[in-house]
Amino acid sequence: MKPLIEITTVPIQIEMRTTHARLEYVRGTAEVEISKDKGGGLQIKSRPIRVNIDTFEASNSITPTLARSLEQSAQKGQQAAYKATATFAQQGNLMMQTKLGEEVITKFSKDSLTEGVKDIGLQFLPSTGPEINWDAGEMNIRYEMDKLNFDWKINGGSFEFTPGDIEITVTQRPEVHIKYVGGPVYVPPSSDPNYEPVDVKA
Repeated sequence: MKPLIEITTVPIQIEMRTTHARLEYVRGTAEVEISKDKGGGLQIKSRPIRVNIDTFEASNSITPTLARSLEQSAQKGQQAAYKATATFAQQGNLMMQTKLGEEVITKFSKDSLTEGVKDIGLQFLPSTGPEINWDAGEMNIRYEMDKLNFDWKINGGSFEFTPGDIEITVTQRPEVHIKYVGGPVYVPPSSDPNYEPVDVKA
């Protein structure tokens, strides 16, 4: 007798996807900002030679001022007093050393004439020349270039870790199929057109 039931099973189907872990390095970025400061350019400063002429003393030797005239007169008076004192002392000394028979007055008059000849009052004017000095010339050259300013902005690199991943997908669920493969069942069995009586022998 053939089996009346056919049982078939469908196994489960699983799809597995894996993603490996990875370590990624992100490079740093660098930015630069450039700014320009204008320089001072070229500057030239020149000062020519300067001559200083002082004619004060030369002018005073020709036409003295009131203060200088008083000072000169005082000096001349003082010199005349010194000179007269020396003359009187010299004449007194001669008179003390005079011997009988010498003409002292004649000698005094001769000395006086000789002394007058020595001072004749001749003088070159101006007696003092001008005082001349000078300041040396000077030249300064200054050049200032433009300035460039660099502003760097640097971001450091970083590491990024991505962990591994396992993805499981069930594409087919497990199933059990039961199929009846026998013929129809007649009740009573004798109603089956192909019924054959069972021969039961005692």
